[in-house]
Amino acid sequence: MTLPNIQTKRATLKNYGSGSYLASDVTVLLNMVDKDAVADVPVSQKEALIQSGQRHYSDMLTLEQAPTAMHEQLYTQALEQGTERAATDIAHLAHTLHHVFQRKVNDEHPLILVSLVRAGLPIGVLLQRALSDTDRGYSLPSMHYGISIIRDRGLDPVALQMLLDAYPDSPIVFVDGWTGKGAIYKELARSLETFSDTTHVNFANIFHQGADVIPLLTLADPAGVAWLAASEEDWLIPSGLLNSTVSGLISRSLYTEPSSGLHRSVFYDDLLDTDHSLAFIDHIDAARRSLAILPERLPTYQQPRYQTAALIDTLAADYGITNRNRIKPTIAEATRAILRRDPERILLATADHPDTILLRHLCAQRNITISVLGDKILPYQAITLIKQRSKDS
Repeated sequence: MTLPNIQTKRATLKNYGSGSYLASDVTVLLNMVDKDAVADVPVSQKEALIQSGQRHYSDMLTLEQAPTAMHEQLYTQALEQGTERAATDIAHLAHTLHHVFQRKVNDEHPLILVSLVRAGLPIGVLLQRALSDTDRGYSLPSMHYGISIIRDRGLDPVALQMLLDAYPDSPIVFVDGWTGKGAIYKELARSLETFSDTTHVNFANIFHQGADVIPLLTLADPAGVAWLAASEEDWLIPSGLLNSTVSGLISRSLYTEPSSGLHRSVFYDDLLDTDHSLAFIDHIDAARRSLAILPERLPTYQQPRYQTAALIDTLAADYGITNRNRIKPTIAEATRAILRRDPERILLATADHPDTILLRHLCAQRNITISVLGDKILPYQAITLIKQRSKDS
């Protein structure tokens, strides 16, 4: 039976919002702040501040604008093109989670899905919907939360502790959209080191797959670091094309010192008219429920393979880059970098791949150089190199 103090802690979690998702889809453990209280820093200025070390990227935002008509059109095309694959992948992931955890969880001690804000949110919501679908053989008691992770600053320790206090007997699986170089995996692993001692009271919550296994789940894992992924391919995940308008209208998270509370985020209420978050979830979820195929059990990995590490090393040497943060691989990251950062050039595997239409359109619009390198950058289809604004260190 759940103890009264744990029930109180679980009830407290419900005080937090879900962005523009349903309350049953996710609880986002972020302190939401008014966008008027956040400095709107232009991209070029932000890039100079980041690269010079004057400011960390998580201390400032470039406030989002509504996607252009062309951007919306390309998202719609990507959704049409990728619906069946995304739905199938979610079914396979849910089936695998059911197989792994069916004897370890119940209604009192559910599986806790922790999506990494923001790219993990749509995938986590889709998984929560799938695991809640009692008409399928892979249903599983689960709860879904979103928490912040920030490069160089780690997973929000306040949010994680709230979950560990509320669910002391539940296993946790971390959810992200995709992997690029594996940087977020490393950040996650570093943040969880404190729990890796087998005598730690929360060791079993996190290291339920083994003493060295970080339970990271992604839809796509080109970097080869996830414990569980639907594939290792770099493909056009539709939710990777938009920012807040497919992620619950939530901004990229802003850092807060643990002594001051949760990491912060802005809710873009001014973008409600262009929000696709729930429509995206409903569309993919309906496709999943209509699948005729039987779900498959996916492989899991005990150790990261870092299968693209040598490729990243080669690109860094070829382009004289010592700060690897300037290299943004995968279609999703390459696209987001063009929209949010100041790119120098785009590297493509092929000149006319259908999954890079938006990238090529944005490059033409902004006069960004494209280099087609063929097999040299596989398994990535696209990589953005950020413009150097200060001397790399």
